[in-house]
Amino acid sequence: MKAAVGQFIVTPYWQHNARCCVALMEQAQWADLLVLPEAVLARDNNNPLHAVSAAQTFDGDFMKLLLRASEGSPLTTVFTLHVPTSEGRAVNTLVVLRNGEIIATYQKLHLYDAFTARESAQVDAGQALPPLLDIADMRVGFMTCYDLRFPDLAIHLALAGAQAIALPAAWLRGQHKEQHWETLLAARALDSTCYIIAAGECGEKNIGYSRIIDPFGITLAGACEGPMLISAELSADRISEVRAQLPVLKHRRFAPPQLM
Repeated sequence: MKAAVGQFIVTPYWQHNARCCVALMEQAQWADLLVLPEAVLARDNNNPLHAVSAAQTFDGDFMKLLLRASEGSPLTTVFTLHVPTSEGRAVNTLVVLRNGEIIATYQKLHLYDAFTARESAQVDAGQALPPLLDIADMRVGFMTCYDLRFPDLAIHLALAGAQAIALPAAWLRGQHKEQHWETLLAARALDSTCYIIAAGECGEKNIGYSRIIDPFGITLAGACEGPMLISAELSADRISEVRAQLPVLKHRRFAPPQLM
């Protein structure tokens, strides 16, 4: 599977952000999978309420533009946006597009109520585990940003058949946060013996640092702090090779956790 990851600066203006997404989709037409950051619809660093107040439904203008851009293309594109649930609230929803259609969605399970943030003040948590999809010759699962800190979810996806995990994120800057990001990406790859395909939003408050990590925790491709498109080729044979040498999924002594 040919995987690409695009990172850019999300602005308060959905039209600009949609154009950035479409441009990356056009650049990645050679790929099977493109992963974009979390909450790409709108963000205002001076107004933390903006992302939710700007939320749009799936039949809104933002999604219409991206769906139109994906028509006639086998490229699978992954990102998250805020979808309104009730007045003043939304759900952080991962969307998977292919050939002009939404083929899967996932509502973020773990809300970022940590450090100085409180995502749950405006965002409703999802209640269902992420789906798995066949993309090219691989089985792909999904997580969103703060989900990365919870190894049980990555292990659940691997036990369900995932060979790769796509992760849109907007990882905030902060003390040791860059090290956390790098360490956790490698750890989740090793926990699950899956590829991790992680897109990080860049800009004033987010680190960027998108990564494609192989199942041995090795970085195959990495971005810096600015807008960038990175890529790598993923191999099902590599998954088999690593799992033969490091059969942690077979050696587990505890039952998979249940969704609370």
